[in-house]
Amino acid sequence: MPIPIVNSIASWFLKKRFHQIELFLKYPNEVQNELLFNLLKIAKNTEIGKTYNFSSIKSYQEFNERIPIVNYEEFQPLIERSRRGEHNIFWPSPIKWFAKSSGTTNAKSKFIPVSYESLEDCHYAASKDLLCMYLNNNEDAQLFTGKSLRLGGSKELYKENGTAFGDLSAILIDNMPFWAEFSSTPSNRVSLMSDWETKMQAVVEETIQENVTSLAGVPSWMLVLLNNVLDKTGKDSIFDIWPNLEVYFHGGVSFNPYVDQYKAILPSNKFRYYEIYNASEGFFAIQDQNNSSDLLLMLDYGIFYEFLPMDSYGTPQQMAIPLSDVKLNTNYAVLISTNAGLWRYKIGDTIRFVSLNPHRIKVTGRTKHHINTFGEELIIENAEKALKNVCKRTSAEIVDYTAAPIFMEGKEKGAHEWMIEFKTPPENMPYFEELFDNALKSLNSDYEAKRFNNMTLNKPTIHSARANLFYDWFKENDKLGGQHKVPRLSNSRVYMEQLLRLNHL
Repeated sequence: MPIPIVNSIASWFLKKRFHQIELFLKYPNEVQNELLFNLLKIAKNTEIGKTYNFSSIKSYQEFNERIPIVNYEEFQPLIERSRRGEHNIFWPSPIKWFAKSSGTTNAKSKFIPVSYESLEDCHYAASKDLLCMYLNNNEDAQLFTGKSLRLGGSKELYKENGTAFGDLSAILIDNMPFWAEFSSTPSNRVSLMSDWETKMQAVVEETIQENVTSLAGVPSWMLVLLNNVLDKTGKDSIFDIWPNLEVYFHGGVSFNPYVDQYKAILPSNKFRYYEIYNASEGFFAIQDQNNSSDLLLMLDYGIFYEFLPMDSYGTPQQMAIPLSDVKLNTNYAVLISTNAGLWRYKIGDTIRFVSLNPHRIKVTGRTKHHINTFGEELIIENAEKALKNVCKRTSAEIVDYTAAPIFMEGKEKGAHEWMIEFKTPPENMPYFEELFDNALKSLNSDYEAKRFNNMTLNKPTIHSARANLFYDWFKENDKLGGQHKVPRLSNSRVYMEQLLRLNHL
């Protein structure tokens, strides 16, 4: 299809969709409220709908009071029945697909239901909206002159009892319209290879022959791919291989630790980065402005949002609130009720609102990924900002990191222990450690209070990891590639002990 025609079609779709986006921008609370009651109406005759009498719920307050908040473990029995082929348990239309996710805090696999509605009206709709927003902000975009390099999961779909499970990316690829493959690389055959290392070489071989205009994938794994591409071709810049490359759509993990490494191999002020916020449970938010990492919360994808303030999270006093009651710069855990039958489900992420008109957010971390062993409430956002600041001051570059507590023993105070794999290590590690400790103090008053005169916490211990330590950890735990992420912060020492052992092999 000629490029001008493609651009015209995209432009038409863009204008049509923006009218709908403007509706939830103007009336966010009304759109969310209508969506909630539509979900309740659709699911009223399901098993869960009858259990909680969805048809009699007339207000958000009733919904809040009547339906319990759940995590995966509490919802799992219903999911397992659905996986065995039972229908109409938590959603009326048959659930054919389950996105398998190991998460990062639980070794046991999670199987997240994916309905036809969530596939079409959430995941695929979001992909179109992402392009719409990018094209709307960049009229000179030439995305359709080439292909999008997508780097997804590394598992094929496995079928049993009339249902299928695998990485979300495998489900999305398996159900894409046939023409979508023509605008993407690598081919579906290579994308769905199960062995990550074999797949990586195949992706390199196939994509260096293409005219790639955009990238899409998790920053940590995309960086591995791009460095492999440079090694294979002997080039210094990715633009020497793909001169028409113009944007990278990224999500899954924070981009902060990787910014400088991307800029080194993509040396252009015109190259753009667009962030997304999605998960197996749904597609939640999209960067809607150039040069801003704030994410617009998408309110019409069949997901009803609630929020739990983190200062009372997990206590008897915790109280969920709807979108209409959120405040700026407060850390919230996210609850969702969806068009795949998840009801008041804790997705495990924490966010804060940086704007209420429209509702824009930043992802701050995971409900389980923080260190609060000594009352310091250290969250991922603190760690990312501190590391970025200190790396800039010491000209260091980080590949990956994780942290865990050093528990108090006898009269010895506690501390935090960090394992950091550097691409470019700092010349003076004690200076790096001091700057990092001070940066954390400046960002987190609870941490600062516990560090005051070493009252509760001693200064942090930082280990410089050997090359490829985290890659080897992923490999040992069968977590290479795709959606898998390093557990950044943990109240447990499980990951740290594994890494310390591997670091000395």
